[in-house]
Amino acid sequence: MEQVPEHRRVTLHDVAREAGVSYATASRALNGSDRSVRRENADRVREAAARLGYLPDLPAQAIAKGSNGTAALVVNGIDDPYFVTIAAGATAAAEEAGIILTLAVSDHSPELELQIVRTLRGQRPRAILIAGTRVAGAPTAPDLIAELAAYRTAGGRITLLTQPELPFATLAVDNYGGAGQLAEALIGLGYRRFALVHGDDRLLTSRERRLGFTDAVHAAGLDAPLPVPTTFSRDGGEEATRRLIETGLHGVEAIVAVTDVMAIGVQSALRAAGLAPGRDVGVAGFDDIAPAQDVTPTLTTVRVPLHDLGRRALHLALTADTTETITVPTSVIVRNSTPKIR
Repeated sequence: MEQVPEHRRVTLHDVAREAGVSYATASRALNGSDRSVRRENADRVREAAARLGYLPDLPAQAIAKGSNGTAALVVNGIDDPYFVTIAAGATAAAEEAGIILTLAVSDHSPELELQIVRTLRGQRPRAILIAGTRVAGAPTAPDLIAELAAYRTAGGRITLLTQPELPFATLAVDNYGGAGQLAEALIGLGYRRFALVHGDDRLLTSRERRLGFTDAVHAAGLDAPLPVPTTFSRDGGEEATRRLIETGLHGVEAIVAVTDVMAIGVQSALRAAGLAPGRDVGVAGFDDIAPAQDVTPTLTTVRVPLHDLGRRALHLALTADTTETITVPTSVIVRNSTPKIR
């Protein structure tokens, strides 16, 4: 038995010599191509690798195979149940496919998102999924398209869970239509005067939902919702509602936020001001994250099938080489935060 000095990393050449086979045979036996290797030889190679403590060079294997046994999901953040639920769905699909899902966080930064994609290209995952709102006019967009195109040319697969702004396979939530359906549902419950808590219009998800809700209110012949711009977060929803209360509610009967996370902040600010959400002022959100059913009162919202979205994204990437956009429908869920008032 050959002794390898402790200071030197065990190589595949060492394993081949230990097993008494060629380098090519050892490589095939350990990289998943052992169907072309006689069983006794493959067994000897694995036993030799275990005795010597051989660790495979994963980047080199990825280069040889064109990809490795992983997929990568890039999300805006992990403190938002929206992305956590998408990640859970993608993880379930990865387990079914027998691959490992890695997670990267872009923190709402187009620059960091681009850097992550560049790093992932070097690691050669089988698929890259990118979830999160796109930023209108982001200067990094051409570079991101170039990086993803080069990755796809090398055999990688891509699915975006966002707006159809980039030329790759996309699962696009019907933000505009869902917001319009929410407006119609609230009007049907008797609400006539709305405040609309939203983020920066450069965030395309926020803009689509703001426009969908506003256009539906206009179509019903009602006054435009009172716009309350803020940051795209729970704290933003809370801060916006405090401002609204300080300047007067102006007869607002329901405060609609463009995400559930922001709507939960709205409810918190109402309670802090001595107002009861759902009794004194209706509240509604968008996404149907899990906490929407846990808050008091339970939150009226627009359901996005987030878990299924993550699962579908990975399945699409692994099974289809496409650049099509698939629109994901939504549905309105009426809960206790918006009781009928007329």
